[in-house]
Amino acid sequence: MYEYIKGSVVYADPTQAVVETSGIGYHIMISLQTYSAIHTQKDILLWLHLLVKEDAHLLYGFATRDEREIFRLLISVSGVGPNTARMILSAMSNEEIRDALITSDVVRIKSIKGIGTKTAERMIIELKDKMMKVGLESSASGSSPQPVSETGTEAAAALQQLGFQRSAVEKVLARLQKENPSYSLEELIRHSLKIL
Repeated sequence: MYEYIKGSVVYADPTQAVVETSGIGYHIMISLQTYSAIHTQKDILLWLHLLVKEDAHLLYGFATRDEREIFRLLISVSGVGPNTARMILSAMSNEEIRDALITSDVVRIKSIKGIGTKTAERMIIELKDKMMKVGLESSASGSSPQPVSETGTEAAAALQQLGFQRSAVEKVLARLQKENPSYSLEELIRHSLKIL
């Protein structure tokens, strides 16, 4: 129904964005990958996927059409819902997801929270051939993510919104920030997702 939205970023964090166009603000669920591409921009274009549920109409936005295509392929697998697909897109890049599925890397796929061995194997069986057809556009950002102030607090809030326990999140973030205080928000969340 909706193909894309073009407008101004009113608000963005690693899990959601509000984009205003024609005087209307749209709440859009995003991945860390998309956040990395848009968080420094004022005007953006997001490719959309509308999910209609009994009690809600949810918009999911993606910086590239490839990311949206991968999201749609992921949610077509039984046992992989939109939040799990978003978690996968936050933990790995499009290329990493594609390579893991094409090379049948079960260990890599099940390292993501919420993905067990059976789901990882099902994803590989159902998506291996389809992933070979995904074109993979070059990343919109190209440069390394810029550090964000109050990084730990923002990372903790984003990880809790994804469903992780506060105590576990705080321990992991404390450890990561001790190892490397210069981690950007995206790096902190990505590394946390691999540990949690």
